[in-house]
Amino acid sequence: MTFKRTPLYPLYAQSSGKIVEFGGWDMPVQFSSILKEHQAVRNAVGLFDAAHMGEFFVTGADASAFLQNMVTNDVSRLHPGEVLYSPMTYDDGGTVDDLLVYCLAADQYQVVVNASNIDKDFAWLKEHTKGKQLTLTDRSEQTALLAVQGPSSQTLLQRLTDTDLSNIAYYHFTTGTVAGLPALISRTGYTGEDGFELYVDATAAPALWETLLNKGQDLGILPCGLGARDTLRLEARLPLYGHELSSEITPLEAGLGIFVKLNKESFVGQQALAEQKAAGLQRKVVGFVLTQRGIPRPGYTVSAAGQVIGHVTSGTLSPTLNQPIGLALVNAKFAAVGTPFTVDIRGKAIGAQVVKTPFYKRDH
Repeated sequence: MTFKRTPLYPLYAQSSGKIVEFGGWDMPVQFSSILKEHQAVRNAVGLFDAAHMGEFFVTGADASAFLQNMVTNDVSRLHPGEVLYSPMTYDDGGTVDDLLVYCLAADQYQVVVNASNIDKDFAWLKEHTKGKQLTLTDRSEQTALLAVQGPSSQTLLQRLTDTDLSNIAYYHFTTGTVAGLPALISRTGYTGEDGFELYVDATAAPALWETLLNKGQDLGILPCGLGARDTLRLEARLPLYGHELSSEITPLEAGLGIFVKLNKESFVGQQALAEQKAAGLQRKVVGFVLTQRGIPRPGYTVSAAGQVIGHVTSGTLSPTLNQPIGLALVNAKFAAVGTPFTVDIRGKAIGAQVVKTPFYKRDH
């Protein structure tokens, strides 16, 4: 089977990238080591190829109202230059995807979706455009996304742009040039650290990648793969579609209720989510740590009080905490912080305890 490749694929070999299949793409799981890359992002700066992500453009008189109806968060509060995170749900409340909405202008938006969901998401949105005054365009193949993450990310990027990056607040963006290349510069990321995401023309991505690595050498920059991305996002308790979110898991169950505005005007899935909230959640995604040796992995069974109560959705050995951590979808009766349970790891019942999340939060 042939998998898709980003414009940066030819450069992976130069950095000794180890390639794996991810959501239909050939992507680097690591370049040096997951631990070194994780630590580079926590302490210095790391560079990620996120060009597999999808970018849709929604333009026209009905663009804002359309997106307001399609996602659970409140698009109407967005002003040009602002970014909004939101789940997008089916009629039954299950999750289509989680995404970012960029307000480019009052009638112009960029929607960024997960790589494995590009075709599905575009079809879902297209299905709901009938009768609307708008144009929906998939520019995923023409657009590349590079993520520069870590406490030294602003220092590095400022060397390559005249844009005053200190003026870009969290979840805001602007347009400018980086290393002489036109770019949308966004203060967002998926690591729990300060950082930026750069949207550029796909043909420009390889040159920008090489420039960033070259100019960031004295800052300790490392190219980073999916392995570090996963450990970083898990420490920050950021959900991954297909794990904490899916067509079978609602945003409320995933702990994303803050991004579900049930009091706004009608949106797809609103009634089902309102009913679920009113009835009380039967399942919840919780954070946990192991109290015995072992590493939790997705799919492992979780038990308590002599019964199976759920399963692990994500798990790893936290490089920052040096402790096994994870997220699990469990019976809501066992979701309170401090609740003990066990995780079945290769046939052994390993002790665990529900803890408050995020596991890691930057203090700067």
